[in-house]
Amino acid sequence: MSDLFDQSLDSANQPDGDLAAQPRPLADRLRPRRLDEVIGQAHILGPDSPLGAMLASGSLGNVIFWGPPGVGKTTIARLLAAKTDMAFVQISAIFSGVPELRKVFEGARLRRQNGRGTLLFVDEIHRFNKAQQDGFLPHMEDGTIVLVGATTENPSFELNAALLSRSQVLVLNRLDLKDLELLAQRAEAEMGRPAPLTAEARETLLEMADGDGRAALNLLEQCFSWKVDQPLGREALAKRLSRRALKYDKSGDEHFNLISALHKSVRGSDPDAALYWLARMLKGGEDPRYLARRITRMAVEDIGLADPAAQSMCIGAWQTYERLGSPEGELALAQAVIYLALAPKSNAAYTAFKAAMAAAGETGSEPPPKHILNAPTRLMKDQGYGAGYAYDHDAEDGFSGQNYFPDTMQRGVYYTPAERGHERELKKRLDYFVKLRLKRQS
Repeated sequence: MSDLFDQSLDSANQPDGDLAAQPRPLADRLRPRRLDEVIGQAHILGPDSPLGAMLASGSLGNVIFWGPPGVGKTTIARLLAAKTDMAFVQISAIFSGVPELRKVFEGARLRRQNGRGTLLFVDEIHRFNKAQQDGFLPHMEDGTIVLVGATTENPSFELNAALLSRSQVLVLNRLDLKDLELLAQRAEAEMGRPAPLTAEARETLLEMADGDGRAALNLLEQCFSWKVDQPLGREALAKRLSRRALKYDKSGDEHFNLISALHKSVRGSDPDAALYWLARMLKGGEDPRYLARRITRMAVEDIGLADPAAQSMCIGAWQTYERLGSPEGELALAQAVIYLALAPKSNAAYTAFKAAMAAAGETGSEPPPKHILNAPTRLMKDQGYGAGYAYDHDAEDGFSGQNYFPDTMQRGVYYTPAERGHERELKKRLDYFVKLRLKRQS
């Protein structure tokens, strides 16, 4: 049964009949045959890297590869199986369910009885639900399988804690232009001729791949198929190839990465970077209403009372977008981002509110002091409600200096204005009232 199972797995990866004579895609022909041929991932494959240390010790553990498409996750898994002399079994979480998993585990169990291990590569592992992910655990723990999972999503959000605790997460990087150029040189060596592109067009093509090695090779393969008399320039290339859609998942990790970049660029007073990340999100198809909400939050959280007009600016931009729609209304959001980036920054109100919320949670149900309570009934007056209240408008300087915290609670100090923007004036007023309060209480 084990042999039959292995054969069925092998047949899924081998061409049969007349298909064997068909030309293989360039990306498949250039698939690395050794780990040292893998491009761009030396940080996990070098001698002192996590996988290098595992292989040197002769013990390969469970790993999760986290990285964008086209950076070598499947290839590395195959090479690890070959390096450790394990059977390589590949499944996809998109097309596999419980019956398929049972067959995989049974096949791995039979192989183990015959003295051979199984490296189970699970592509898109984050698409398995919690129960399915839990199903891997006993087979990982007893050594029936070595799990190598691949995901483009943040594992800390998408994978069970139990699965993560038994695996090492390794981050694979998107390929930079140097890596893609090396791929292009390998493609030219395989084809036996240079790509029919000028230097400028070649750089443009590699940029179009957006860090995806498989995409770069597919684009190059198209170029090799063209019959041209001379190398194509940038404009000619643009006419023949359409630019790849930007990698952006409005509900995934890229979404959170880019909004974080936008927020921190605004906080860092860099309008150019802020505009770039705003544009990246809009180009990726982000809902401008979501951006309007987050931009308004930036005004409240990071600028606050240092520039009270900032919040109104954001609300106005939001309303402008609602009236104009895209793309005209997006300019209002861009203006708001520029304004926020250049505005004086203060999180004093944000910090003060969090501190007040924490204090409110700690003090429970402490009542206000009786002198600031209303007394609409005689009984309440007899109980001392409102007794001794000083009406501030009747006091010297319009300030009574009375205590407004619970009697049993030490006075809290939460708001500390920054010496920036409008808060400079607020700090002067706050300091003034502090001096008056000490004077009234003395």
